[in-house]
Amino acid sequence: MTRIFANANYDFIGLRRRAYIITAILLAVGLIGYIVFGVNYSVEFTGGTLVQIETKSPVDVGNLRTGLDQAGVLHAEIQQFGSNREYVIRARTAAQGTDADNTEMTSKAISAALDKVLGAGTYTVQRSEGVGPKVGAELRQKAFFAIILSFVAVLAYLAYRFEWRFGLAAVIATAHDILTTLGFIALMRIEVSLVVVGAVLSMVGYSLNDTIIIFDRVREDLRKMRGVPFATVLNRAINETLPRSVLTHGTTLSTLLALAVLGGEVIRPFALVMFFGVFTGTFSSIFIASPVLLWIEQRWPGAAVKHLGAAAPKAAPSAPGGGRKAQPVA
Repeated sequence: MTRIFANANYDFIGLRRRAYIITAILLAVGLIGYIVFGVNYSVEFTGGTLVQIETKSPVDVGNLRTGLDQAGVLHAEIQQFGSNREYVIRARTAAQGTDADNTEMTSKAISAALDKVLGAGTYTVQRSEGVGPKVGAELRQKAFFAIILSFVAVLAYLAYRFEWRFGLAAVIATAHDILTTLGFIALMRIEVSLVVVGAVLSMVGYSLNDTIIIFDRVREDLRKMRGVPFATVLNRAINETLPRSVLTHGTTLSTLLALAVLGGEVIRPFALVMFFGVFTGTFSSIFIASPVLLWIEQRWPGAAVKHLGAAAPKAAPSAPGGGRKAQPVA
């Protein structure tokens, strides 16, 4: 059976400076996008009301928005959903004259506005959801703590399974993934809902799994290789896991691309975030985690790395007739 990249021998570590430049550009662009556009939170985090309707015939979104403004439902977001007769209305603030925590009253105000603009009986309500501002703030706080706790859990796990140097490198790579993904979300104006938070956490786990596989191969190669630079060990580990990475990430990206194109409005944000997350996670596992581990080991070498240069066997003296030198132990 033919194996892809079975004998790969690429100098990934030698490209780390270029990778740092690419990372700096991605982070800068993401920061600019965050400053310019901010975070587009859904009603799940800001509090508000969501109503999905289906009309008997297509309607003008501008007239619909004007009617909602006149009814007191200000700054509502209207998004075409599915067919050209389905729409999602998101009202982040309560309608005028209603309690901000009473989403049922806001939903009724939206229905009254729709009756005026579209006419009663010309539409059907497919879904109606409401989240109070206090609940939304609590969800934001819990989502933030979920990401922080994942950092702590990863650091503890890798410090136990490998050593703290590996854990620190993995956490730095994970932070890179989260920051670049948040920049992507801001630039693409993707609405941050619980589904998107789930995609970010899934992306973190996916990226960490890839990093752990490479680090596990590094640990194995450290036991076998003697008298070679640590950068060579890292390059060998990455090249040995490259066939697995290409096949796994290739199939994952293909599936996510199909979901983003054909999955519809509900699943599309999840698919887009995961698609970018798999890309940046693969990049960080190769060009961030491993070079950062090299940098850490150069300054605070661990016991597993110290033996690399010290354990190199000495060459045997040449025989009088011209013999062969002893080869290093593999």
